[in-house]
Amino acid sequence: MPRAAGRTAPSRRTRATPDTVARLAVGHDAVVLAVSPPRGGIEATEPLLEVGRGVLDGVRRAGVRRLVVVGGAGILEVSPGVRVVDTPGFPEDALPPVRAQVALFELVRDNADDLEWTYLSPPAVITPGERTGAYRTGDHQLLSDGEGNSQISTEDYAVALVDELQRGEFTRRLFHVAY
Repeated sequence: MPRAAGRTAPSRRTRATPDTVARLAVGHDAVVLAVSPPRGGIEATEPLLEVGRGVLDGVRRAGVRRLVVVGGAGILEVSPGVRVVDTPGFPEDALPPVRAQVALFELVRDNADDLEWTYLSPPAVITPGERTGAYRTGDHQLLSDGEGNSQISTEDYAVALVDELQRGEFTRRLFHVAY
């Protein structure tokens, strides 16, 4: 199993400067960037992009080639060309963090050709539950079951993340998991 950096996101007091990220990542095989933008209508794009730029530069300085970014479901499409975030009734206060996640995905996609990056999107709902080790994967289309539910347990979402770290099946692209 690859060795991932012990701290994958800086604390509130530590900025994601390239030097900080490099110091934390050196000697590891992979870095997982899992940071949630602030909610409640707060503009989140520039702070998240600052973190993303710091992580990209820092992993390069550390010599780490593998980066997995844990993103959000709002970036996924419910139909061709229509993202979850663009659907009628999408909560207004959730727009800034979802737009920030979209911008982070685009930053990584457009600026990390030299890295083995992956962007992991969850389904619409993640709840504590059972670890089954079974899940479906997709690309930009939101996966749902026969009843229209798009979900996974937190346990199986974590399994999907570790599976990708070990296998590298979805390198240089977004992938999505759900039941």
